[in-house]
Amino acid sequence: MLLLSLYWTFTKIGLFTIGGGYAMIPLMEAEMINRSGWLTAAEFLDIVAVAEMTPGPVAVNAATFIGYRLAGVPGSLLATLGVITPSLVILLLLGRFLMGVIQNPRSERFFKGLRPALIALILTAAFSLGQEALVDLATILIFAGLLLLSLVRRVNPLYLIGLGALLGLILYPY
Repeated sequence: MLLLSLYWTFTKIGLFTIGGGYAMIPLMEAEMINRSGWLTAAEFLDIVAVAEMTPGPVAVNAATFIGYRLAGVPGSLLATLGVITPSLVILLLLGRFLMGVIQNPRSERFFKGLRPALIALILTAAFSLGQEALVDLATILIFAGLLLLSLVRRVNPLYLIGLGALLGLILYPY
């Protein structure tokens, strides 16, 4: 039953989230923590952090890690399959039609109008995860320093992730 629930939950997440992986995080959080109670906020935050560091789409990585955490390899396979199924089906069924729609000037305006909503979803996820991650002065200083470094020096995000991980290991060795 858990495997079917995992597949269905991630299919809904993949179907009802427009805008990619980061836009899916608030819906994943609601489903995994609030609705199903499958994960704690701290577990979810850890999974999202690892999903962001791992190569590939963050939503697929998060689905894979969550599925594995809850039901091992079968759970990871079904959660991953669930999150990609809607996009795959829609692209297969509507591929030719979508090419014409995308090139339509009205569609361009529609997608431009979606951008602020997607930014709001991403900021919501960042704020929500930040409340769980920024727990003391050290984490706040790490965040502020890395944010400043990324804005001022345009440092490659991979270096920032590595530096953040290193600082975390030094300050929190347990």
